Amino acid sequence: MRHASDGVRASHAPMSIDGTLTTWHDDRGFGFITPAQGGQDIFVHIKAFPPGTGRPQVGQVLSFRVEVGPNGKKRATGVRFAVRARPATNTRVEAPASWSLPRLLAIPAFVALAGGVFWRWGFQPVVALIYGGASALSFFAYVFDKSAAVRRDWRTSEQTLHALDLVGGWPGGLLAQQLLRHKTTKPSFVAAFWATVGFNVVAFVAWHAGLPGTLAGR
Repeated sequence: MRHASDGVRASHAPMSIDGTLTTWHDDRGFGFITPAQGGQDIFVHIKAFPPGTGRPQVGQVLSFRVEVGPNGKKRATGVRFAVRARPATNTRVEAPASWSLPRLLAIPAFVALAGGVFWRWGFQPVVALIYGGASALSFFAYVFDKSAAVRRDWRTSEQTLHALDLVGGWPGGLLAQQLLRHKTTKPSFVAAFWATVGFNVVAFVAWHAGLPGTLAGR
């Protein structure tokens, strides 16, 4: 038959508290824990630690119970290494970068220019393939670089990004910069990016106008 006193004893079962190991004498196998809530330091012996966890180190955060030893003094028992809560990972998706007027008009202006060039000198399918393929490569190169920057992993070099933009990938690179909010605030990179756009557009017009062939025939 269960007595009411059993419930009383259960309610007064020792509970685990947290503290920090502030003193440790490794040669003697004991130290003292300072409780997180304050109060006197609690004696702890090496036997109170779980086996196979290595030697205790000053500064470790511990979870333990308190009992009264044979000498009438408090000591720690059932010591465990407390699991500290990990900082919350910022999974917030960054909003796209604001569209400045040059960034907003760059691609539509190039499409209009390409229409005039094709009307004047004819459409070359290979050019569309080059721009489409290079833009896709450039876009994913920016995606990879942004992901690597977040993980602090191996990055894509800026020279590679500029090279892809220079050969026709700048529309994809521009979209990636805006959507990922990546490389939009570094002045040196932005200046180099617009330089690659300028060189590419000039080369685009010159190629269709037959300027390279004209110069070669002189």
